[in-house]
Amino acid sequence: MKKPSVALVGRPNVGKSSLFNRIMGRKIAITEEIPGVTRDRMYGNATFQDYSFYLIDTGGIYSGKDDFNTEIKMQVELAIDEADVVIFIVDGKEGITKDDLIVKNMLAKSGKKVIVAINKMDAKEYKEHMYDFYELGFQEYVPISAEQNEGVYDLLELICSDFKEVEEEYSEDTIKFSVIGRPNVGKSSLVNALLGENRVIVSDVAGTTRDSIDMPLRYHEKEYVVIDTAGMRKRGKVYESIEKYSLLRSMRAIDRSDVCLLVLSATDGIVEHDKHIAGYALEAGKSIVIVVNKWDAIENKEEEMKKFKAQIASEFAFIRYTPIVFLSALTKKRIHTLMPEILRVYENSKREIKTSVLNEVLREAYQLNLPPSYKDRRLKIYFATQTSTQPPVFTIQVNSKGLIHFSYERYLENKIRESFDFTGVPIVLQFKNKGEEDL
Repeated sequence: MKKPSVALVGRPNVGKSSLFNRIMGRKIAITEEIPGVTRDRMYGNATFQDYSFYLIDTGGIYSGKDDFNTEIKMQVELAIDEADVVIFIVDGKEGITKDDLIVKNMLAKSGKKVIVAINKMDAKEYKEHMYDFYELGFQEYVPISAEQNEGVYDLLELICSDFKEVEEEYSEDTIKFSVIGRPNVGKSSLVNALLGENRVIVSDVAGTTRDSIDMPLRYHEKEYVVIDTAGMRKRGKVYESIEKYSLLRSMRAIDRSDVCLLVLSATDGIVEHDKHIAGYALEAGKSIVIVVNKWDAIENKEEEMKKFKAQIASEFAFIRYTPIVFLSALTKKRIHTLMPEILRVYENSKREIKTSVLNEVLREAYQLNLPPSYKDRRLKIYFATQTSTQPPVFTIQVNSKGLIHFSYERYLENKIRESFDFTGVPIVLQFKNKGEEDL
């Protein structure tokens, strides 16, 4: 199902980041009284009632002509391009400014649904300016206070009012895997190598979502779908040349995947952006295979492979359970090793553990290493059961959730992984107090 995107745009200091934090329910964006502090778009998975959508925060547009402002304008244009709904945030305390008019002109050309959120409705000056904003010429206006959480519910209702459910075309047993990673690591080359033909991506395929290219792949008499994130649409070069602009489409592809192939470059090594993308896949609960591409360019392959594995173990400590495949998409060397790993982690993500066996493993782990006591109280584990797959979720009844330390939770996870093959798959431990309703 396609998840909609909502972009927050406006001039500096109108409260975009405050509204972003309010909708996301936690402080993520930096909120300072300095114009341009939100330099990069920020993304989050937001939920409201039964709806789920991507929320994009952007830098504030102002009338200056410096390079920094030019970059902000570019990122805002790209955010608008990605969005299904745009929230134009204005300052009810200050009224319309020339910078608001710059934003208005950008939005008028976009053809997107625009909702004007008049922020700071709690300020006494708001009444002086409240009707001025109708001069902007948009159809829908909602007064809010992001700081005081006033009017935000009404805004969210209006945002979600036109969301339509778009079902996937594929059957449930069709395995979909995405090729994700930063620009220039060889994602398109890898897709071409897997498909066994040179396929240049120049436009969207009819019937697929607008932000990714879906390609059928036949392997051992079974159909798969490859979701490619590289080089689509006319703005593909812009997205691919600037790493931060490529992130949202990676998130969309991740969301639709059963397995994510995180492509790294053997020649460039690991950079911070690689970890950001992996973090989104982990947050989405997706199975991951790390693909080290351009291996043909490496000499002393056996020695370098050991070094690269050690580096991955260090830099990607949060997904140490992930298998690593070294290959060359260009020469197709070792390309045959990839599909078996994709199938392996997919099967692991659907693995179901018998309740009796799971409890035996946790009981043994508990007795082997008792959790530390806190204020004369010690964590007790009563019962556990697997409550979901893709990713596997284990719900564990305890005497008090407050006694669970992250290190002991990690210990239990490691014990589960020692007993069952969850290679490539994140697993989730949910704790509830005895007698508490299911989470």
